[in-house]
Order: sequence, then C-alpha cells, then structure tokens
Amino acid sequence: MHVEAALDPPRVYAGPLARVSVRTEPEDFQVEECLGFAPAGSGSHVLLQVRKRDANTVWVARELARRAGCRPADVGYAGLKDRRALAVQWFSVPRGAQALEGWPGFSGEGFEVLGAHPHTRKLPRGALEGNRFRIRARGAGVDPLALEQRVQQIGAAGVPNYFGPQRFGRGGANLERLPADPRALRPPERGFVLSALRSLVFNAVLAERVALGSWAQLQAGDRAMLDGRGSHFAVEANDATLEARLARLEIHPSGPLWGRGAPLSQGSVRALEEQVAAGFREPCALLEAAGLEQERRSLRLAVRELAVEREGDSVLLQFRLARGAFATAVLRELFTLADYQESST
Repeated sequence: MHVEAALDPPRVYAGPLARVSVRTEPEDFQVEECLGFAPAGSGSHVLLQVRKRDANTVWVARELARRAGCRPADVGYAGLKDRRALAVQWFSVPRGAQALEGWPGFSGEGFEVLGAHPHTRKLPRGALEGNRFRIRARGAGVDPLALEQRVQQIGAAGVPNYFGPQRFGRGGANLERLPADPRALRPPERGFVLSALRSLVFNAVLAERVALGSWAQLQAGDRAMLDGRGSHFAVEANDATLEARLARLEIHPSGPLWGRGAPLSQGSVRALEEQVAAGFREPCALLEAAGLEQERRSLRLAVRELAVEREGDSVLLQFRLARGAFATAVLRELFTLADYQESST
C-alpha cells in the first residue's frame, strides 16, 4: 500500500508558487460552517453556534454534554474541524434542564457558545452546505502576477477534490492501524481507519485521472455529480449540453468511495477504477467486510468566492467550499505547506 498516494498526490497547475506556513497561530486558519438552513425555532433540541480556538471538536462536544446533562453520544455536530484553527461550528444538544437563555456565553478552555436556537432534531453528520475559509499564508514570497494568474485559473477551473492529509492522521498514522477484522477496533477508531482507507483509494483514482488529464472531463461511463450535492447521474456520451454545464462548474466527474460490489461507473471508467483499486486489495477487502456500499465523490472541487490579498510577506486567502471538501486541496495548488500534517478533531 502506497501511503504517498494519499499524502502527496499530483498537482494540476504549474507547481507551488512558494513555501508557506498556515499554522503559526490558530487565527491563521479560520473556518466557519455554513448550515444552509435556518434553525426551526422550536423542537426538542438546541442548535448551538460555537467558536473554538485550538480546541478538539470531540472534547468540546463532551463539555457541551456535561452542561446539557446528556450523554456525549446525544450531542450532534456536522463534522470535525482542525484543532489548530479558529473555527465557528454548529453543535446540537437535547433541550433539557438547561434554559435556552443560559447557553450564550457558556465557555470552557478554548471554546465559547455564541448563540442557541431551538430545533427539531439532532444535527447529523454532513448536515452542512459548506465552509468559508480565511487563511493567512506566511512567508509567501511570490510574484504578484503569478499569484493573480493562478487564482484566476483555480476560480475558473477548480482543483482536484483530494482528501487532505488530516484525513490520514499525522504521517499517515490512520493507515498504519490495519487489523485483520475492522470490528476489532473501538467505534471511533474504526471510523477513522475506514474513512482513511476509503480516502486512500479515492485519492489514488483521482491521481490517475489527473495523470491522464481527465480529472475535469466527462467520459462515457462516468457518473456526473451535481456541484455541492450527493446526486449523480450516468453519462452515456458527452455532448454540448454537458460540456457547457461542466464549464460552468455545475457538474463534475466522480470517483468511487469504495465498498461492496462494482463501482457505479461503466465501461472504460469502471475499468480504470477497478485497475487502481486492485493495487489496494487489503484496504478494499476491509471496506467491503465492514459492510460499506459503493458511493461516489466529485473528482473536481469548485472554489467559490475566491479572493486574495497581500499583507507584507503574507497572503490572505478567502474562499468557500462545498461540504466534505478540504482547504488543503486549494492551498496545495498555490503553495508548498510547511506545517499541515495533523488530524481534524
């Protein structure tokens, strides 16, 4: 199994413009979750908007559970966020003894509740429209014209939708914990390992499509995925209508999130996916044994609202990504990152 396929897949643009750091201070990496829906205004749960700084998502959830008088498992959150960051994210807790007005201002080490809103149900994983990022890249001694051109390219054509290094743990640690039977792992660890294995196979397929120059092109047999959504449809043959939608970043080619059965693609696309997966027999077998089904993920990532500002030797980047996407997929097409080898927590 080649860990480098996950941690350092090929880029599509001319190469990094500079070597930078984005972790000098937590405030250098800011992310805000966009729910995409409004709180219901009534119900048996409470949606909490929480700001956390250099804090672990799971630990914050436990602190909220203690305050709410519920089990940690009863606390919902849409996804994990990087620890060394300033993140504004949403949690849910059952509406219990804690009065609604008692939540705003509640704080602990590294976090504070900004707002509380009645809601009808627990916040499930993935219940986001996307994330907004504001990132300071320090040490970015880069030619302004080259930077402007690269930003225009990324805004127009997107970037490969790789899973970021945080999915694999520090130095690929999540890929090293492969038991003979994934059921032998504790539930949280099992989830991290299975997600890392799925991400590894996906990144390897995407890397092959990048090498072939087809990562942003639809082919007969592809499954075209709607931008920012989980819906996809079969491509029997490319045509002018699909090409126009592809150019507008409305749809994208997709790749496999591995599981039981054959990939959902057809023809030469499926053949390529199966050929790449054959190089990862053990990970694929574990994913199938765990009962996961074949799913799809977009090969291309649209980078919305992309803006860049120079400030001394730093570059300030702002952009919005769909849910499930990694900011590192954008950053690595601009820079070499000197300090981004940690897990999301």
